[in-house]
Amino acid sequence: MNDKLIKDIAISESGLIFNPVTGESYSVNPQGIGILNKLREGSSLSEIKELLVSEYEVEPETAERDTLDFLNLLRQFKLTTTHGS
Repeated sequence: MNDKLIKDIAISESGLIFNPVTGESYSVNPQGIGILNKLREGSSLSEIKELLVSEYEVEPETAERDTLDFLNLLRQFKLTTTHGS
């Protein structure tokens, strides 16, 4: 996984994401906030998966699928950049 959040994305503790480049905003749940924070830290897919498994008590397969689905949404909304592809 080589996705990185675009530089100027703002994320509130309540789950509001704001893209100052486009002026668009989105809302995410606590799991989404966790994934976004891990992306911001440069975490790997396995580290994000571990967060979901430990903090939200989901199965590893579910955590991986949910993370990949969420990353696809972030790409669709142009909130990430991909490096090394």
